Amino acid sequence: MTISPGGIRIENLRKVYGRGDTAVEALKNVNMQVAPGEVVGLIGPSGSGKSTLLKCLGAIIEPTSGRITLGDEVIYNDGWTQSDLRALRRDRIGFVFQAPYLIPFLDVTDNVALLPMLAGVPNAQARQQALELLTALDVAHRAKAEPSQLSGGEQQRVSIARALANKPPVILADEPTAPLDSERALAVVRILNRMAQQAQTAVIVVTHDEKIIPTFKRLYHIRDGQTVEAQGEGRALTP
Repeated sequence: MTISPGGIRIENLRKVYGRGDTAVEALKNVNMQVAPGEVVGLIGPSGSGKSTLLKCLGAIIEPTSGRITLGDEVIYNDGWTQSDLRALRRDRIGFVFQAPYLIPFLDVTDNVALLPMLAGVPNAQARQQALELLTALDVAHRAKAEPSQLSGGEQQRVSIARALANKPPVILADEPTAPLDSERALAVVRILNRMAQQAQTAVIVVTHDEKIIPTFKRLYHIRDGQTVEAQGEGRALTP
């Protein structure tokens, strides 16, 4: 398929652990493209390389070779092009995890506003932007609540708002629906699709969740460190 500029593009990405006779090639020339506004599934058996790929894309570990383009900027080309990877993760990459990892002593608004504040956005502006995201995600009525007062579905909505707070070109979602029942899992998928389109953010969802796999229009299967693209069912979800 033709991918418009932006989003994320991965070309010939390799990751080798160890050297010599003990070397293990975890990723073998991985190629992926995800357009702005698109949500793509990444599936595969345990040990296939999903976690390694996500950590490379999230600038948590360094690939061995290849190229990663994020938005309109090459961030890795046989080596990182950025000197401050912490700032890259904070400002350019959104993360959604299986567990929400909300900060327990901050209310919902400040959990979402924290990253923009750390990036230099004035506190009042960051909180206003957080409230706008919480409103879009139908959880603004919990803006002053502590994370412990939220349901599992509400916590995951807040974590999606946090991932979007710095308007990143890409969101990496690692098993975001695993702890949720079918209804709440599909609600999270609806939200990811809606927010991806509104913010023109590329979203990669790593999942084993059979409840949501049929909802993806495109899937990447990863096995033995290599990816193969497949058309998903793209089953329509009721808004």
